[in-house]
Amino acid sequence: MDKRKSLVGIGLILALMLFTGYMLFRDISFSRLAGTLSHLNPLWLLAGLGMMFLFVGSEAMCSRIILGRLGHKVRYRNCLGYSFVGFYVSSITPSATGGQPAQVYYMSRDDIPAAHGALNMMLIAVCYQVVVIGYALICALTHFDLVKNLGGGLGLLLLYGALVSGVLTVGMLCLMFLPNAARKLTNGVLRLLVKVRIIRNEEKARQRLEKQMEEYRRGAECVKANPGMVPALLAITVVQLTALFSVPVMVYFAFGLSGSSPVNIIATQALVTLAVSNLPLPGAVGASEGGFVTAMALFFGAGLVTPAVLVSRGISFYSFLLLSAVIALAVHLRGRRKRSERGPAPYPKRARGPIVT
Repeated sequence: MDKRKSLVGIGLILALMLFTGYMLFRDISFSRLAGTLSHLNPLWLLAGLGMMFLFVGSEAMCSRIILGRLGHKVRYRNCLGYSFVGFYVSSITPSATGGQPAQVYYMSRDDIPAAHGALNMMLIAVCYQVVVIGYALICALTHFDLVKNLGGGLGLLLLYGALVSGVLTVGMLCLMFLPNAARKLTNGVLRLLVKVRIIRNEEKARQRLEKQMEEYRRGAECVKANPGMVPALLAITVVQLTALFSVPVMVYFAFGLSGSSPVNIIATQALVTLAVSNLPLPGAVGASEGGFVTAMALFFGAGLVTPAVLVSRGISFYSFLLLSAVIALAVHLRGRRKRSERGPAPYPKRARGPIVT
């Protein structure tokens, strides 16, 4: 990701933060807000931060498992660095589009072929989408009253998010396991986009499409060669998302509140996340805060829900945005130092195929 795009993303986040802060706190005095926050239990706040470390660390564990199956002995701390890079770049790009390419880039600097890095991120994305859809579906079926609590606007966003995530999940699975059908479908869509002039360079687009489909084919081969890998990845992803959705629970206890079920709070956060995660906003800033205020008032009450969103998003997004920026810089500098010490490689490193277990 070049510096110009990075600065634009950061500028957009700052603008959205200022606007969101104004809309949320325009009717609350600073002294009242400070007084409310002063009564928070710091131990529960630390527990919330622990949930976020578990969230990022779970993705790192998935990367270590996948790359290990591909023949790369990667230290966990390196995988953790890739995950923090992904968190940072995803947070400052619309719809989190820049995170995975950035992770693949830094993996390649550690002698992991780009094809294997892309395959790693693709498998993580597939598992993430499957678990998000499954999580929200279970929450909606078992706690439908929480869906009704979202209201009309957020309910429509939930429907939009479910449709987009569902299409993405089905599309990725088809590309992996039904390549012939997927090729016919994608070629038809490509011809339509060329016909309506959304895509002007058909040949270039077709080459990129074929390259992407080749990555999915390699992903299917890796999955078939390692049948125990996907259940492990799905289980870790369940832990990862549960940690993320548990942050509002830690905030709830930090305010000294009781009476609401942690399961209901987790389920509500899962629904809100699905509703706003596919919006083209860096870090879903604005939408996440608005969704939290609408949905979580049921648990925090009208008087505390605004301070609660400040604390919850401060833990789950803003604090980790700053932390991930520092770690991303450290990963970048480590890569530069490693390359300068090693010098240019005489020959390109050949990619190895998936290892069968």
